[in-house]
Amino acid sequence: MATPKVSVIIPTYNRRELLRRSLYHLTRQRLPAGEFEVVVADDGSSDDTKEMVESYRDRLTIKYCYQADLGYRVSAARNAGARLAEAPILAFLDSGVQVGPDWLTLHLAAHGARTEPIAVTGYAFGYNPPNPMPGIGEALAEMLPEEVVERYRDDPAFLDIRHEQMALCGFEMDRRLLPWTLFWPINCSLRAADFHAVGGFDEDYVVWGLEDMEFGLRLWQRGVSFEISRDAWAVESPHERDEARNWEWMQRNIRIFLARHPEPVVEIGWGLLNSGLIWEWEDEYRRLLDWTARAGDRDVTAEVVAAVSDVPAGARIAVVGGGGLRPEAVPGAVLVDFDRALLPEGGLHAIGLRTTLPGESADTVVLTSRLAGLWERWSPQLLAEARRLGHDVRICGELGEAA
Repeated sequence: MATPKVSVIIPTYNRRELLRRSLYHLTRQRLPAGEFEVVVADDGSSDDTKEMVESYRDRLTIKYCYQADLGYRVSAARNAGARLAEAPILAFLDSGVQVGPDWLTLHLAAHGARTEPIAVTGYAFGYNPPNPMPGIGEALAEMLPEEVVERYRDDPAFLDIRHEQMALCGFEMDRRLLPWTLFWPINCSLRAADFHAVGGFDEDYVVWGLEDMEFGLRLWQRGVSFEISRDAWAVESPHERDEARNWEWMQRNIRIFLARHPEPVVEIGWGLLNSGLIWEWEDEYRRLLDWTARAGDRDVTAEVVAAVSDVPAGARIAVVGGGGLRPEAVPGAVLVDFDRALLPEGGLHAIGLRTTLPGESADTVVLTSRLAGLWERWSPQLLAEARRLGHDVRICGELGEAA
């Protein structure tokens, strides 16, 4: 076979019947069968997934790879599938997700002849794990996915869980500050060259959640732009989920995310997830940028010097909200600030919600008035982190009055 135009990568684990539905609808693609391939990446299934996949060899150009069941390793499975893929475009789909006959044609059209790198997020009807649409499973069993979409596309319960966020940017993903937060591999595509350039999915994520956003962040940092395709839709087949467990796993994974990317935008994600939130990420980051502009080069030298005037010589000091504080003003202090442009060499680019500094690494921690615009929203996290760093926490200026 000639080199395919697009490789469809589907990770799976003990979902034989759900996977079968996905494969069946790939046989219905209007894109000629010789122009795409399917790679099933098995994360250790113990059912007869392999035999079912083999049964499609007369209808699809299909590959199968297997890795031992060592726990949830979907990142490793996707990467293994990508290594087998031969096409210049990779399309990712989850097991059980059903697509219409033009799905691949529309993903390819989104990439078109563009020379600049893009990542395409396809719409996912029916994907709302906390509140699945009643009856959608029965509808998918009786009708083709395009018929289901035609019937229910305007039903609020059938919308993609990301719909509101997509609508806020007019379905133009690059209008978002953080487009990568909506890039999920339930239905997406990108150039293979960009996938491999950023190293694929991080295989240290061994429980559910956030490995896709972290991957998207690395694409964004590489200069890949993001686009939403409402036409290249997919429909998720309902299946059981443990939402409480998945939320706990995301809270675990945000720590890995922050360790990989110790910067304010990920700190905000850490703070939100540990507060039971996630959809405010875009808004909170926008507020941080607005406050950064307002705070400017506010000089906190006088308040910091006054705050540590009685601290013994040689004590370890950390200043959170140090901004442009001159290092010689408080010799040896660790300076932390959310405005990278103001930090001296050796300063730590962070808000102070959760830093990379080890616990009890300071004797005295100073929180300056540069945090005033963040205090109302984040004071519990700022105080908790300050107390983790050192037992003596000193709150300056406006913060002290608010506290």
